[in-house]
Amino acid sequence: MEKINGRTFDEERALYGREDIYVTDCRFDGPADGESAFKECRNARVEHSFFNLRYPFWHVRGLTINDCEMTSACRAALWYSQRVEVADTALHGIKALRECADVHVKNCDIRSTEFGWSVRGIRMEDSDARGEYFMMRSEGLRLDHVNLTGKYSFQYIRDAVLDNCVLDTKDAFWHAKNVTVRNSVIQGAYLAWYSENVTFENCRITGTQPLCYCKGLKLIDCEMTGCDLAFERSEVEADILTPVISVKNPLSGHIRLPEVGEVIRDIDGANGRVKIRKNPTRQICA
Repeated sequence: MEKINGRTFDEERALYGREDIYVTDCRFDGPADGESAFKECRNARVEHSFFNLRYPFWHVRGLTINDCEMTSACRAALWYSQRVEVADTALHGIKALRECADVHVKNCDIRSTEFGWSVRGIRMEDSDARGEYFMMRSEGLRLDHVNLTGKYSFQYIRDAVLDNCVLDTKDAFWHAKNVTVRNSVIQGAYLAWYSENVTFENCRITGTQPLCYCKGLKLIDCEMTGCDLAFERSEVEADILTPVISVKNPLSGHIRLPEVGEVIRDIDGANGRVKIRKNPTRQICA
């Protein structure tokens, strides 16, 4: 590979269309304020570099980024790219990842509104993220040990598995389909409305009015805290280890739990059964 070391670039399309390049200890910053530094590149490896300019990695095929910093000025950093690996990197620009495929993100610090829209096939592990509309309309997600703070996260996603995550985000998983969340903590109101075939296993769920208007919903050995008006108009099979404040109009299925403050049935067709189960013994995730 051609090695490019210790240089500063600020011109437009500084490395446009280059192939088989190894860029290290470089800065993409300066008065020319040029955009699209790596646009249309092939087989690029970038390490220990600083990015303060817009749109650096568009339409790249085969990209490895390691130990880099992308500032808040580095907006829309990775779009329309394939076979991407990003590790030990700060992604702090708005809309940092979009319309990409086959992406692996590891040990990254993400501060990016509208991160991860319409991505196909993404693995993310050991990372912290903050931002609104996280991963909207993406599919084929595998997340492990991800801490997220946001709003409106995982809306319209398809085919996802999340393990060992901490999610502090309201309106999460709306219209999501074919999703499994295991050994995780989910905090936030209005969880997973209008979702289909979503399973929560060994999870702790907190927040008002969760899991309404769902189809094919499953809860396996979960805790629910501060949850009222749960399961409204949902098709649900649930085994819950903690008391629930109130359950409202479940359409079908079974909800098994140790205690419920109130079961509200004020519409026709709310035929879901609520069963009091004494002394649940299984322990929840830490």
